[in-house]
Amino acid sequence: MPDEIEIWLRKIGLGKYAGVFAENEIDFRALLRLSEEDLKELGLPLGARRNLQAAIETLSGKEPKPGPGNQTESAATAGEAERRQLTVMFCDLAGSTELSQKLDPEDLREVNRAYQDACKAAIERYDGYVARYMGDGVLAYFGYPRAHEDDAERAIRAGLRVVDSMRELNQRLDYSQEAALGVRVGIATGPVVVGDLIGEGASQESAVVGETPNLAARLQSMARLNSILIGPGTHDLAGGRFEYEDLGASAVKGIAEPVRVRRVVAPRVVESRFEALRGRDVTPLVGRQHETGLLFERWEHAREGDGQVALLSGEPGIGKSRIVETLSDRIGEDGATRLRYQCSAHHVNSSLHPVIEQLERTARLAKEDPPEIRLEKLESLISGASLKVDAVAPLLAHLLSIPVADRYAPPEMSPAQQKEATLDALASQMEGSSRKRPVLLVFEDVHWADPTSLELLGLVISRAPSLPMLIIITFRPEYSPPWKGHAHVTSLSLSRLSRSQAVMMLDRVTGGKALPAGIRDQIIEKTDGVPLFLEELTRTVIDSGLIEDRGSHYALSGPLPALAIPSTLHDSLMARLDRSAAVREVAQTAAVIGREFSHELLAAVSPLSPGALEDALDQLTDAALVLPLGPRPRGRYVFKHALVQDAAYESLLKAKRRDLHARIARILENEHAEKAETEPELLAYHYTEAGLAEPALRFWLKAGQHDVQQCAHAEAIAHLQRGLAVIDSLPEGRTKVRNEIEFRVALGVPLVSREGAASHVVLENYLRARTLCERSGESERLYPILWGLWLHHFFNSELRRACELADRLIEIGRSRNDVALRLEAHHCQWAVRFVTGELEAALEHCEQGIRLYRTGPHHALTFTYGGHDPGVCARNVSALALWLSGFPEQASQRFDAAFALARELGHSATLADALQMVVELAA
Repeated sequence: MPDEIEIWLRKIGLGKYAGVFAENEIDFRALLRLSEEDLKELGLPLGARRNLQAAIETLSGKEPKPGPGNQTESAATAGEAERRQLTVMFCDLAGSTELSQKLDPEDLREVNRAYQDACKAAIERYDGYVARYMGDGVLAYFGYPRAHEDDAERAIRAGLRVVDSMRELNQRLDYSQEAALGVRVGIATGPVVVGDLIGEGASQESAVVGETPNLAARLQSMARLNSILIGPGTHDLAGGRFEYEDLGASAVKGIAEPVRVRRVVAPRVVESRFEALRGRDVTPLVGRQHETGLLFERWEHAREGDGQVALLSGEPGIGKSRIVETLSDRIGEDGATRLRYQCSAHHVNSSLHPVIEQLERTARLAKEDPPEIRLEKLESLISGASLKVDAVAPLLAHLLSIPVADRYAPPEMSPAQQKEATLDALASQMEGSSRKRPVLLVFEDVHWADPTSLELLGLVISRAPSLPMLIIITFRPEYSPPWKGHAHVTSLSLSRLSRSQAVMMLDRVTGGKALPAGIRDQIIEKTDGVPLFLEELTRTVIDSGLIEDRGSHYALSGPLPALAIPSTLHDSLMARLDRSAAVREVAQTAAVIGREFSHELLAAVSPLSPGALEDALDQLTDAALVLPLGPRPRGRYVFKHALVQDAAYESLLKAKRRDLHARIARILENEHAEKAETEPELLAYHYTEAGLAEPALRFWLKAGQHDVQQCAHAEAIAHLQRGLAVIDSLPEGRTKVRNEIEFRVALGVPLVSREGAASHVVLENYLRARTLCERSGESERLYPILWGLWLHHFFNSELRRACELADRLIEIGRSRNDVALRLEAHHCQWAVRFVTGELEAALEHCEQGIRLYRTGPHHALTFTYGGHDPGVCARNVSALALWLSGFPEQASQRFDAAFALARELGHSATLADALQMVVELAA
């Protein structure tokens, strides 16, 4: 029996069972996989089983992560030396000596701490282990205390991140005038003896003995500033993941033979999403000859320049994606360009979310890329589509949140114009691709598409007839696509498999090996002709141990079991997930994150250790429940089907779901601040599902206001209505009232834009807000509500009521001595007085407005009050009133002033007003 197992069993009070473990050759790797049935088979009584399971759970990852000052390890590694391959990284801070002579010791302490924090963050990001801080140096291990198959790659990526961090530190600390900070990094891989504990307390560390750490230290001393040198062992393992500069063989002090040294230049571009999905074994398609034949026929038409659109609908699991994949494989030999857009249930109101993700994949934008590199990759993608880079790059860079620095001037256009230009650029990029090679464009799960993505899709569909392009759009039956009826659009609805087709598919899943008749009949009955149900349940049965592989066929391991599963995929998937508590927990956690999830975020949320998490992910990918996107294991993953995610999510208790949503939201808010700015709706969603109303409302409101600024009014309405739903769940009280008033005020402008100011929906929204104000005494919020009611009555030609409300607004503005409120009150007055023919009064209110208006603070009123700039409007209306009053020269001057101000502001609705006045004047 291994000594470490016996020692561990004694520590937990179960030493008397050491002989049983030795007889069954159970080491720590096997220990972590023991099930309840295994422990029964070993003969352990109930109490011992429970104590052992609790101890195993601790080993599986409940202990703190190792790091400086926190050297807690599992019993398998703590205090016990072992031989293993290890990648060692040495980092040394350059420039610190000069700084020590020029800086106050307290400032120097800040520099050292910032440097160490940056190294620690980079190393732990890639699951390395900070073994020791040595003055300006940092020693880190990759492969201990927990090994990974790509420790050499992890070490290099961590080194690159450390180098990037130095640039950020120089900017943040602003000591560049004294001496710029930099690092030298050396990495080596080889056999070592590791694990002997030396030192005591906080200074205790696991010693490493061998040539490898010495080589890493020597490589670090040879490196140029802000560069990484690696030895041959590291290069052999990391291989094609990176680009290198071969420096040849060098004599290294302390090493007998010359060492071939390489400098790491940059990571290589990772594989695409489609390539990752193709990497998995898939069951050959059954029973879809008609559908695939029809789609291929449409492809032939498209390839000749007669663009086609195919609408592919069906219930979850029916095989929509599988048909698309089959067609894609079939046309691959034609040299086609394939573009794939995946919509997400969590981003139904995130503007252009599937498009942004596709652009990032196609342009191969890596998170660690500096902004200039990301911009260059984007420019390459744009030029490859034969588009004008100068015109398109600023638009797409803004969409992808890539700074353009001084390379491009900011687009001189309003948000609405920029949106229109961006959609045109995206459509032109797809069109440009088709000019070079025929394009297969797939938009999956359009029932989850955001409104702006649907606008783009509609634009591309309208151009498709004259392009060599086949567009396939998949969706569930509850969605009604607006593109039916066009000559170039074909609709296909997928039905379930017949019994004979199901039997054929069973045969494909088992590789031609016959299943026991009783098992086969139960599978067919329970899956009810849904291909995914059938495939997943069959794989579950094969993995369950209920049947044995006899070479040419499967046989029962015992009596014929009753497959106690309902006719739903959920139970089939849960049967597979229950094979391991860790696998189930990881799948559930990932399901809460979303259809796609990053390893980084999953690791931050999951309580499992990195090793246990990797093991669970391995089992999930082996079972084809999730698929890796790009290099594993530190990249992104995707649930094979949306229903896989649904089943895992629904299996969680509500309290557990809320806890996970809360943790995810807090991590996104605290550690991924860019998400709060670019995707506030994502944080709002997680906070809402967590039952945390205050932050949920904060981010729903932020999302709505952000969309109003971008003229994405449909998305704004959806986000604000989600916030109102949260408010409905709040207990009665002043907080609830205040929140609802704020949301209804914010909802007013996008509702006016979408429904029209005269609509009953707009009236109901503002009446509800007014009622809340009057009942609660929240008079401070009454002004924008009365303004909204004024707008409704004005556009309904209820001018008496509009005049009354305008007078009320004047009173409120004067009583509060608020310039902005007074300006908007005059705005209402000049509009209604002009319409009622009171030209003198209208002119007076216009003059008041012109005197009060200031471009900076008062243009913002455009987004709160009706979408029209008050300064331009005042000049326009006064010009008309002057014209009608017999003063054409003064009117013309006012028209010119209005148009000049509108052009200066660049707001589309305001500019349209000014142009309309020019047309009226010309007429």
